[in-house]
Amino acid sequence: MLAKVAADLPDGGDFLFEPKWDGFRAIVFHDADGVRIQSRDAKPLDRYFPDLHAAFANALPLGCALDGEIVVATPSGLDFDALQQRVHPAASRVARLAAEQPAAFVAFDILYLGGASCMPRPQAERRLLLEALLAGAEPPLRLTPLTIDLGLARRWLRDFEGAGLDGVMVKPAEAPYQPGKRAMLKVKHVRTADCVVAGFRWHKSTVDGGPAAVGSLLLGLYDGAGVLQHVGMTASFGMAMRRALAAELAALRSRALAGHPWACWASDTNDDARRMPGARSRWSSGKDASWEPLRIERVCEVRYDHLQGDRFRHGTTFMRWRLDKSPAECTYEQLEITPPYEIARVFRA
Repeated sequence: MLAKVAADLPDGGDFLFEPKWDGFRAIVFHDADGVRIQSRDAKPLDRYFPDLHAAFANALPLGCALDGEIVVATPSGLDFDALQQRVHPAASRVARLAAEQPAAFVAFDILYLGGASCMPRPQAERRLLLEALLAGAEPPLRLTPLTIDLGLARRWLRDFEGAGLDGVMVKPAEAPYQPGKRAMLKVKHVRTADCVVAGFRWHKSTVDGGPAAVGSLLLGLYDGAGVLQHVGMTASFGMAMRRALAAELAALRSRALAGHPWACWASDTNDDARRMPGARSRWSSGKDASWEPLRIERVCEVRYDHLQGDRFRHGTTFMRWRLDKSPAECTYEQLEITPPYEIARVFRA
């Protein structure tokens, strides 16, 4: 079951409010064939989380399926980078990381119990079943906090971001579990930033031989040492806008690589692949990640939710060009600093 974005928490209606965790969404099954951990798009995750696999086998009864989020929780908050490192082909590395930074599973819904489907039951009733099932559970199996108090949910939205959480989920108390449907709401933090447009990627239609169209703009911010860091991308364009951008940015492609701060990333010998805007990852599934540099002249304003380390955690939304801003003004200093919040306090909520 999925969620659609809402601008604010609803102040009327019968809703359950939960923190929005920032990890890997997963369904956990325990049946006669054993334990299976499955991603939202049905990919197996068991090999990457052997520590959780063993915990589920011991803690969950047969005929059970839970919906939740896999996270890596540190004393200072959630660590998404550490979570991503688990997705590695070497079993020895996965085992080492599991020992050094164990994962946790935060359960927030129950789909099957005793071999019978719970999905037709109301959300509030499923929550009671989940609480009963996990009453004696111990880490790494966790139960997400829940409240029906709108005021408390607003405080969670304000405070929990400091522990690395994404926002607040809003679930209609009487709704059944509806796979594939956006039957919930998610309220996330929204901010804006002025960023350097330092390059772009072609749209898939262009790669396949169609008219020139921009797929995404590559964004940069200057750090305290004056180095332009790649912080993410924006791709929120319709096709007409994508083609207009290809024409608009064409002049900035001329001699763009000469003196470009990311020029070394155009070389196959670059050692800093983690920071490359065109770097392939284990999540790219073979997609073309090549990029085109632009002269450092353009600035755009984007809307974003939060940072993960020194980069935007998710894709951003393009708002407008800032022709009144110089690239040198696009620094990390403009970004809002989130007060830290202990993850243990979130689990105790």
